[in-house]
Amino acid sequence: MKCPVCEIGCDIPEGGVGRCGMYTCLGKGIAEIHGNSYMAMMPVSMETVPILHYIPGAKVLQVSSVGCNFSCRGCISGIFTSNPRSVSGALKRVPPEKVVSKAIDEGCEGIAFCLNEPLVSYYTVMGVAEEAAKEGLFTGISSNCYFTKSAAHFLSNTIDFINIGFKGASDARYRDCGVMSSEPVFRNLKLFNDAGVHVEASVMHLKGMENEVFGTAEGISGISSDIPLQIMRFVPFGDAAIDLEPSVSSSELLCNELKDMLDHVYLFNSPGTPMLNTYCPKCGSLIAEREFYGPMGSKTKWFSPGGKCACGYVLPLKGEFREGVFHEEGMMGGYRPTRGFEMVLAILECLGVRDGIKLDWLWKDLIKENYLAYVHEKLASFETYYEMIRDLSRRTGKIDEGEDLVCYLEAKSRKVTEKAGNLPVSKRPNVYYSMGTPLFGLISTRFENSLVECAGGRSLNRRITRKGKPGVTLSKEEFECLNPDYIIISGLFSSPASDYMDFCIREGLDAGAVSNGRVFNMVPGWDFGSPRWILGLMHLANILHPDIFSFDLERERKEYYMMFYRDSDYDITNRSFMKYLP
Repeated sequence: MKCPVCEIGCDIPEGGVGRCGMYTCLGKGIAEIHGNSYMAMMPVSMETVPILHYIPGAKVLQVSSVGCNFSCRGCISGIFTSNPRSVSGALKRVPPEKVVSKAIDEGCEGIAFCLNEPLVSYYTVMGVAEEAAKEGLFTGISSNCYFTKSAAHFLSNTIDFINIGFKGASDARYRDCGVMSSEPVFRNLKLFNDAGVHVEASVMHLKGMENEVFGTAEGISGISSDIPLQIMRFVPFGDAAIDLEPSVSSSELLCNELKDMLDHVYLFNSPGTPMLNTYCPKCGSLIAEREFYGPMGSKTKWFSPGGKCACGYVLPLKGEFREGVFHEEGMMGGYRPTRGFEMVLAILECLGVRDGIKLDWLWKDLIKENYLAYVHEKLASFETYYEMIRDLSRRTGKIDEGEDLVCYLEAKSRKVTEKAGNLPVSKRPNVYYSMGTPLFGLISTRFENSLVECAGGRSLNRRITRKGKPGVTLSKEEFECLNPDYIIISGLFSSPASDYMDFCIREGLDAGAVSNGRVFNMVPGWDFGSPRWILGLMHLANILHPDIFSFDLERERKEYYMMFYRDSDYDITNRSFMKYLP
């Protein structure tokens, strides 16, 4: 029987499964294999879904299952989507009325399906949306929107908002993701918009594929120039090549050009960019101020009452801004859980845990215990990181392997401490750790601060007291007050050191690090989330104190990879914390 949900149109035999692995044929109809079952369920703020023009600041219950009908390189949610069978045992069955009850108990105004592709749980979404409406709650989804026309029609009568994730504008780009054409997505965008559903669109900006972004914007503008377009600067995870990642500055230039077509264009995955803010398309005045809040996410700091500009322009907005910012715990919120799960997998990879059955029941335990809410705490220092390794090694029966990893990290870090630990304050340079742009500084509790201090520096980020994840946007005055001797650029959300220098010169940012050319990039994956941070520590020591440290990083890398990946030539060449996906 042909699946009526997705435009791929799988012909599913009795008892078989479709390409997404989430539907089967039973009797005379198509049914979900894991209906009303969830991998994650947590309260988040609307801007981490992300949705910007629908009740901004609202608290919603984010729910996700597993699986996807697309196969995109570098998917940030690969852990949830790449192989649903490998993690399906971790799913927890929750009937629609219980999902709605949890949303109400958590003080949420609505429910949002995202992280994995909601299309593969179509009937679950419909059931929850209908139940939510009875209780006065709204429902929305973040989807690739490859629905059949009939499925989109019925859904448009049920949900309140949708973020449509475009892969680009061309059929060729969609074939890269395993499907035939972009046409159904543009068709469905118009269908949802015409039906009165609040629509926002997002599109990936891959380096060298700017024409795909322009084509997407052109198609959207032909429907309505009021539809917000979120540009997702591509950050390569999974199997994506790092040379597909554009710089923050190039994505900003692209966004500026798109404003000739659309009234509201936003830039995500770019810490410190002002292009997360809303500006009046008539006079250019600020209407809403936001800052980066993890992958695919933002946080609203300020909103003009009613979205009104002093010039008289009124932002096309559904619902009033909710005062008071909801801060998610730990790695919770938006797409941050995908990074949290990958950090756990990065440790398990070093322990040699690749057995699907073992991972299956481990996920069950971790989700039941709300483990991700505490992973961030475990990443606060070397000692708490060692505790997490030992905890995961006990859970997986890899105690000896866990001790080997801890002992290795301790021994290598001790070599640094023995030389740098007794340096007088006058010999410890002031170091500022940044992401994306010079004005986005990591907060005081981040693990990178421990690396800086162990390597013989004074972490200026310890002085940042405001809340944020993973950092906050600084003013020019705050940056100059810090006056760093060295600037280190994160290995996760990065920019070339030359872009940092250009930015500081262009904006007149004065600091010793800039005038002395001491701005350095961290190697991806060497400073946070993976046990490879030990390589980053040695790299930092070489940078800050070349007079006392001369680690041969290539030799150290090969030694580490041979010990824990059993292959000295093994490498992770993008922003992922680990290479293996179960």
